[in-house]
Amino acid sequence: MNRTQLGTALRELRLASGKEAKAVARGAVMSPSKLSKIETGKVSPTVVDVERILTAVGVSDEIKAAYMAAARAEATETTAWRLIRRLGHHRKQQQLKALDDSTQLLRLFQPSLVPGLLQTPEYVRAVFARRDLSEQQLSRAVAARLARQQSLYDPTKTLQFVITEPVLRWRLVPATMMAGQLDRIISISRLSHVDIRIVPLATSQTDVPAHSFVIRDDRMVTVETVHAEIVVTDPRDVEMYVRKFDGFATMALSGDDMRRMVEYIRDGFLREQEIVS
Repeated sequence: MNRTQLGTALRELRLASGKEAKAVARGAVMSPSKLSKIETGKVSPTVVDVERILTAVGVSDEIKAAYMAAARAEATETTAWRLIRRLGHHRKQQQLKALDDSTQLLRLFQPSLVPGLLQTPEYVRAVFARRDLSEQQLSRAVAARLARQQSLYDPTKTLQFVITEPVLRWRLVPATMMAGQLDRIISISRLSHVDIRIVPLATSQTDVPAHSFVIRDDRMVTVETVHAEIVVTDPRDVEMYVRKFDGFATMALSGDDMRRMVEYIRDGFLREQEIVS
């Protein structure tokens, strides 16, 4: 089966399962019209589309592996942010939640922003406010991202975050809110299945951050650039990101050392606010 035959094959799987198109579309976090276009070959499904459809249909691991191999025949996919905006940022967050739910090991490297799963409501709002959204669009996007954070409390998952020190100091929100954001990072870091590490500026490095990325179960990497989101699925490329993540994780502070560093920066924000008051 090649990539062009995927749509028809997915339709046959759905029909064999006895599930209605509307139910599968809902489970795959997409509109029924998009599912119809995929099944009829009018739209080529992305790797993420195929994975969500297979999960919604409910297939065996063997069948899923075969279909995902066909979907990954094109190793890199790029989606411009303008298309995501057209879809709706809240809808994109719902799609990411579906991915989070199916991911057992998530590794996230972030040199620019506090990772979305760790953000406070105020920080989330500041992030999406940069997108020039209407108040309704902004509220829906914030609510959808906060709903994604439920995965933080699933002890069956392993969540690993590596963040560079400048992220903790970059002022997207006022000092008091930054202090609250850093408190949240400290709190979440105490969960047994969550590992948060900070790469300090004072440590000599042999690599450079470049950009953020998320690795899901050694099968998929998502990269955010200025103009687009890139999804990488070629195992050789995924392995490159795993090595980069591991390299930074080795140089980062963890556990109590990490928390002491975050507390120090947090206290600086609090002292600053006291002076202003």
